[in-house]
Amino acid sequence: AMKINQDVVLRGKKVTLVPYTPAHVPRYHEWMQSEELQRLTASEPLSLEQEYEMQRSWRDDADKCTFIVLDSERWPEQSEENSMVGDVNLFLTNAEDPTVGEIEIMIAEPNCRGRGFGKEATLLMMAYGVRKLGITKFEAKIGQENEASICMFKKLHFKEVAVNSIFQEVTLRLDVSDQERQWLLEQTNHVEEKSYAELKQPAGVLDT
Repeated sequence: AMKINQDVVLRGKKVTLVPYTPAHVPRYHEWMQSEELQRLTASEPLSLEQEYEMQRSWRDDADKCTFIVLDSERWPEQSEENSMVGDVNLFLTNAEDPTVGEIEIMIAEPNCRGRGFGKEATLLMMAYGVRKLGITKFEAKIGQENEASICMFKKLHFKEVAVNSIFQEVTLRLDVSDQERQWLLEQTNHVEEKSYAELKQPAGVLDT
């Protein structure tokens, strides 16, 4: 089951990935009121209650893995809610082939875009998928107008494989050869993996 990542923190240079918890929902819900984000993520606005439901399903579903993206400069000095910049998701969409992962990245905070946050968050998630989930093929489906995102995935060696003019989206794909795997692990060799529960414990609590 995808609860595999519920105690995982992946700390990179620019971003830190943490599990999506109920504490993140209000801020996430606020983001998703933005018409621009709804368009870019092809999603409908949900009520706060529905967003909590969604978070629970994310946590419990066996075919989804999600992290909230935090700004490494802000967290842990500032609260997680104040450090949130977006999210990154991996779906196992192919029942016949569990080695295929569909990846999604959203940098919701406008002032955090174009700063390499999305790229690092995507690399962290991909390396995690390869190392821990046995993923060997990645797919990304992106709205045709979202040029920044398409361009970023191409920089990460994805190739455009299909265009769906009805949904106006582009499908990009990356097969993780030994060479790609090596590259991915080199790109993420600075990443520290930590326990979320331990990081959330204030100092001194463990002594009691």
